[in-house]
Amino acid sequence: MLLKLVTACAVMGVGATLHGTVGFGMGLVAVPILALIDPVFVPGSVLFSGLVLAGLMACRERRAMDVSGIKLGLVGRVLGTLIASVMLAQMPTVEGMSVMLGALVLAAVLFSVSGWRIRPTKLALLGAGTLSGFMGTVASVGGPPMALLYQDASGERLRSTMSGFFIVGTLISLAGLVLAGHFGLTELWASLAMLPGVMIGFVVSRRALAFFDQGYTRPAVLAVSALSGVAVVLRALF
Repeated sequence: MLLKLVTACAVMGVGATLHGTVGFGMGLVAVPILALIDPVFVPGSVLFSGLVLAGLMACRERRAMDVSGIKLGLVGRVLGTLIASVMLAQMPTVEGMSVMLGALVLAAVLFSVSGWRIRPTKLALLGAGTLSGFMGTVASVGGPPMALLYQDASGERLRSTMSGFFIVGTLISLAGLVLAGHFGLTELWASLAMLPGVMIGFVVSRRALAFFDQGYTRPAVLAVSALSGVAVVLRALF
């Protein structure tokens, strides 16, 4: 068991470093590996650890946070989660839907590379939040829609806004897991055991910011979004 905990901490350290630097992506790194180590780590323990990380990041860069954008995004997230929940209850399989969502993220990345942009207007924020909630429910990848919307913002603004968005969204998800009986003391202890990895990743990410904030945040966002889209498609197909 000790080896599992040490390995889980190391995985969370890598995921937290990526997330703390770019603003999202911890689940992309951590969830597939932690699920293989021990199912107790996912999804509740990862969500709780991510909540702690998001809180640290929000405090670190709170002055740059787009609060109004978070509010609109969260309205969309709730709407998207409800839509996805209804559709999942009526569909025997979600593989085809996951492939479509992954392809949509990849298309958005390609359009962004070509110079196409969507400004974070009220309608765009509501739409990105809705898509985020939908993707998070169906494919467990909810970060790319909001991150792509803020890709031209400063690294500080992107990370702090994403953190605020994740804090509320994660609290909603954890509440649902508690009510469903999928997050209890066992999952809480597993979360606490992984926190040293989260803290190390957070500290390391602070040192990486000086490099990424010199114009490399947007390429990092596009790269992580593309990897997320590919991961969703591959998971659905194989």
